[in-house]
Amino acid sequence: MNIPQEVLESFDTTWQDEGLESRSRAVREAIHEYIERHTELEGLEGPAVAALAFDYEHTLVIGELHTVQHEFEDVIGTTQHMHHGEWCLETVFCQGSAARIRELVYRLRDFDAVGRVNVMFLQPELSTE
Repeated sequence: MNIPQEVLESFDTTWQDEGLESRSRAVREAIHEYIERHTELEGLEGPAVAALAFDYEHTLVIGELHTVQHEFEDVIGTTQHMHHGEWCLETVFCQGSAARIRELVYRLRDFDAVGRVNVMFLQPELSTE
């Protein structure tokens, strides 16, 4: 695995502050949390309402992000944008097909200049089939 030194140091501080016995244990827990988040995202079907929050390095990706947002205007209702130096925080509010929202999440996560993409389904409507 290739992990930047500052991320690894922060990770070590976090698991040690939580009183875990080892980095291996903390990595196992992090992997389990990742799998749970992914499984929840993959399992949603039908219409959904969601908020996607992500951070990104503005100058490296803004043009491409605008293109993606236009490609997904069928599910994006509104966006909120905040600058913080070279980094930005953006929240995208979506409504529509869970599959289409999931596709948007994966497109955003595919950018190297995007740090994180967090998803919160505000009102998942489960299929009654």
